Amino acid sequence: MSLTQGATNTFKVGLANGTFSFSSTGDTSYYIALYTGSANLGPDTTAYTSSGEASGGSYVPGGSVLTITQVPTLVNQTGSTAAAYWSFANVSWTGAITARGALIYKDLGGGSTASVCVLDFGADKTSANTFTVQFPTSAYNTAILRIS
Repeated sequence: MSLTQGATNTFKVGLANGTFSFSSTGDTSYYIALYTGSANLGPDTTAYTSSGEASGGSYVPGGSVLTITQVPTLVNQTGSTAAAYWSFANVSWTGAITARGALIYKDLGGGSTASVCVLDFGADKTSANTFTVQFPTSAYNTAILRIS
């Protein structure tokens, strides 16, 4: 199987049709789920799936709620180009966990979800005590989600 990192097609369309909003730091509808190398996630992933999901430690199916730490912000880059960016707080689980990647998704209510992006850690990452997904610095050129 494989993990292909990047924004999903569902997210790209959802930005245009209003499915996704990152305007509130109190929003609790975004989640991150961990996956093993046996998962098949990429641009065509439309929603959360339990297929290939990691397990162990304090991790529970569906993952954990993400906290928005940076609402969408627009920054002018050199020249006339501008970039919008936003981000989340790091998230951790305790105990022994091995994961190859993650899926960020939105809970739409009523049992429906919509995918945002796939993260590929590049190799299996294992922790005996605390497994942390650490998001990059929230800036126009480094934030986990950005459009330019």
